[in-house]
Amino acid sequence: MNLITALAIVIGALGAVATWLFLGPLGGLGLSIWAAFIAWGSFYHAGGGETGLKNTIIGAIWGAIMATVALVLMPVLDMGAVGAAIAVGVTVAIMILAAQVPLLSAIPPAVYGFASTAAFALMKTGADATSTDITTSPLLNIVVSMIIGALFGFVSEKIAGNLASK
Repeated sequence: MNLITALAIVIGALGAVATWLFLGPLGGLGLSIWAAFIAWGSFYHAGGGETGLKNTIIGAIWGAIMATVALVLMPVLDMGAVGAAIAVGVTVAIMILAAQVPLLSAIPPAVYGFASTAAFALMKTGADATSTDITTSPLLNIVVSMIIGALFGFVSEKIAGNLASK
């Protein structure tokens, strides 16, 4: 079987499993299946394998942290849209500058983590950047969701690779 066919079968099947887990047994945690799929794609975008897994997880966490800092700064700046723009601009610049550190060098996964955290904060009623409740904390919710998604990416690559090699 060719690799694309193997990936289609494996990612389709595991995508169904991930969706069932997020909406079923893990549903009470309010995890974000969409963020898991972003991380899954990020895993492949980051080159796959152990390096792609590491870069996706670390990058997503770094991006989520920087977005959380921006979310905390916005009301402190108390300047409406201008304050939000300043908070985002400064934290994104820091996030990208940190790519000079080898551990934080994968910029796309960091951007995905930042964007997903900001999206959760904008979409989720009751979202609170300082919350420690996974159902309302943009940081915790997105980090956990994206780690699970990256792990699904890693597993899907292994299974599809085995199917394609036979």
